[in-house]
Amino acid sequence: MALEVGIVGLPQVGKSVVFNALTALGAPAGHSRSPGKPNIGVAQVPDERLRVINQFIKTEKIVPATLQVVDVAGLVRGASTGEGLGNKFLANLREVDAILHVVRCFTAPEVAHVEGSIDPVRDIDTVETELMLADLEVVTTALEKARRTARGGEREAVARADAYAKAEASLGEGRPVRQLELTPEEMKHLKGLGLITARKTLYVANVDESDIHGEGEMARKVRERAAAEGGAAVAICGKLEAEIVELKPEDRGEMLQSMGLSEPALAGLAREAYKLLGLHCFFTAGPMEIRAWEIPVGATAPQAAGKVHKDLEKSFIKAEVYTLDDLVKHKTEAAIKAAGRLRLEGKEYVMRDGDVVHFQAGLAGRR
Repeated sequence: MALEVGIVGLPQVGKSVVFNALTALGAPAGHSRSPGKPNIGVAQVPDERLRVINQFIKTEKIVPATLQVVDVAGLVRGASTGEGLGNKFLANLREVDAILHVVRCFTAPEVAHVEGSIDPVRDIDTVETELMLADLEVVTTALEKARRTARGGEREAVARADAYAKAEASLGEGRPVRQLELTPEEMKHLKGLGLITARKTLYVANVDESDIHGEGEMARKVRERAAAEGGAAVAICGKLEAEIVELKPEDRGEMLQSMGLSEPALAGLAREAYKLLGLHCFFTAGPMEIRAWEIPVGATAPQAAGKVHKDLEKSFIKAEVYTLDDLVKHKTEAAIKAAGRLRLEGKEYVMRDGDVVHFQAGLAGRR
């Protein structure tokens, strides 16, 4: 199942521009491909390491890691009680793995602000409040039922009710569930509720073209807010990113260079989203394809093999592993092996970010 991130924010903050640029759909900003439904697309996670591998291993195709992106209508005050269009899509946000919260940090007098003025911190509070109120309604309803069930004293039922009560108290105090310190058991019980504010959140400061590096006061306030929550923030210029996506790949470098950028800001955003989800990548490389595979940090070699094909995890024997630095230095896999740099790793090996791997399995063979 593809990992999903949901894009939220007030209306007119540039959510659809970010979505279109991430997924390279090229649809006009604010245009819904399916009226009454959220926009859903797939974003590639840019990774320069794929190009480096391809310098030494020729292949038919290169396949980057991906994320599924869900863009819902802008939320407004009262969304949790039915105001605006965003409330219709709150259910979609309960299914995502993480949230990208787009915050307006650009001026553009011709683009009206739903609150009448630009204030990033206030805007964050507005959206967060609506999400917390929506979650509070879900938790309160579930808690009433859980407490009735817990009257019998069954341990699991009591633990569930306690977890719900903890979440309800936090939301009632205006604190999102993700800021709670939860035990693994409590997280298990709350997971079934699909609470939006339990999702890890990456703040996206959508800045002016005059502040493409996000050094201005408004972007700084967004970063400070994220840091206060123990989270992260990135700055992008949605307008510029949309223009970059429209260019032919061979023309993008020149435009980026003229703007003092080494890569599109959306590349960093995608990587931060992976980091937010606790993911990193390993690579498989051969004449048919070079591919990046996303796995949780801490995954073992058999688990990584199972990502390539489920049968490989069951029949895993060992993994042949080398690093990108080894490939750059020695040029070929044969030379890496001759230099004693090709490692054979077993079932206990914990995968490292950037490992290049061939898996050996009892039934499926070498992959």
